[in-house]
Amino acid sequence: MGTVEEAEDILQDSFTEAFSKLHTYRYDSAFGAWLKRIVVNKCINEVKRKKTDLSYYDELTQFNNHIEYEEQELPKYNIESIKKAMEQLPKGNKIIFSLYLLEGYDHREISQILNTSESNSKSQYMRAKRKIKEILERGNHE
Repeated sequence: MGTVEEAEDILQDSFTEAFSKLHTYRYDSAFGAWLKRIVVNKCINEVKRKKTDLSYYDELTQFNNHIEYEEQELPKYNIESIKKAMEQLPKGNKIIFSLYLLEGYDHREISQILNTSESNSKSQYMRAKRKIKEILERGNHE
């Protein structure tokens, strides 16, 4: 969310909403997954409210041949260095990178959440991953 305080506010709002909607929990998924969905949706709604600009890339052809193979090319770094590198990403790239890699959403789900195309989600993810790799290789994450 950008700041610890803002993240704490969203988390508190999420717990309040979850508590008030506890009667809607259907037990068809884990409670943690249900709660996580509420938190992620709150975060996304807040980002949309702030009108975070995403860069749209409709030309995915340059990435299509590399998407499958590059998944294994990212070197192993510690979590802290990757988090610091993520902080340097533009917000749009950071959101998609986080939703895909950290939260486990697929590009179809991300495109629905952010109201964009699936190909845009894929290209944003690829750009974010390349940028993080560059940052880590340069050592500019500290």
